[in-house]
Amino acid sequence: MKKFKYKRFPGDTIVVPMLIGVVLNSFVPQALQIGGFFTGMVNGTSALVGVFLLFLGATIDVKSTPRAIKIGAVIIVTKVALSVILGLAVAFLFGDNFLGLSSLAIISAISVANNALYSGITAQYGDDSEKGAVAITSLSVGPTVSMIALSSAGLASISVWAIVGSILPLIIGIVLGNCSPWFKQTLSAGVTPSIITVGFALGCGMSIQQLFQGGLSGILLGLVTVFVVGFITICADKLTGGSGIAGASISSTAASGVSNPGALAAVDPSYAAIAPIATAQVAASVIITSFLTPVLTSLVVKYNARRAGAKAGQDGAAQGMNA
Repeated sequence: MKKFKYKRFPGDTIVVPMLIGVVLNSFVPQALQIGGFFTGMVNGTSALVGVFLLFLGATIDVKSTPRAIKIGAVIIVTKVALSVILGLAVAFLFGDNFLGLSSLAIISAISVANNALYSGITAQYGDDSEKGAVAITSLSVGPTVSMIALSSAGLASISVWAIVGSILPLIIGIVLGNCSPWFKQTLSAGVTPSIITVGFALGCGMSIQQLFQGGLSGILLGLVTVFVVGFITICADKLTGGSGIAGASISSTAASGVSNPGALAAVDPSYAAIAPIATAQVAASVIITSFLTPVLTSLVVKYNARRAGAKAGQDGAAQGMNA
């Protein structure tokens, strides 16, 4: 085992177990139905996602500085709004199929951001307010945005209580985590293990064929998330007084977004047929954005540095002329 080397990559905590589940379901599907707790875990995606949201909620700190709240609200509201606009445009203008992408896949992927990646990037490039903005951006997790958007547009039949129930574990986690340091520490420790378990369960509901079906369109989804949506979130950040770093750092797809299509199909069976393909597309977007979001942010940092250098040179020249 000492000779075995595993090089980690962004999003691997959900992608690797998901691929293991895909392989098992593709070649030995009968093994997944052996019974007992193992089969219960494989078939219990909804329960596992609920537990994940509970743990994730405990990590969210509702206390933050006013500027951090402003930055977080601007970038995540812009991102969510764009996901809904693009998703509904595909649904109504392209018959819910734009180069293989459905409104379900688009909203599921773009509405959620990889906040761990955001924190890592802003820790390197951002200031304290940009780092603290993760407390606000973390509020957009789970399938709630997809449910509300598709249901409000008449594209899905979902009761209000189902929507409330989808976000209730997150709210309970937030309350517990902010009321008790013990709860925060204990529940937060379960985030990564629950992501791994959810990833495996999701993979057990997919096949290699479905992954290939989501391949090229999933790559397109990731590129749109980073460069189209990312460009607009950068502009929104800059227009409201930010540096653009937060806007670039948020242009990713969260690993938790992989569970969104399946969660929506669980409350509206009409999405059961496209949920596996949408799941594969979102998974591809997770991988693509995990590598490209840091690249986009570094370009913003370099651009800001060039602008600052040019401005300093102009100011120096102006002072020389005045002297």
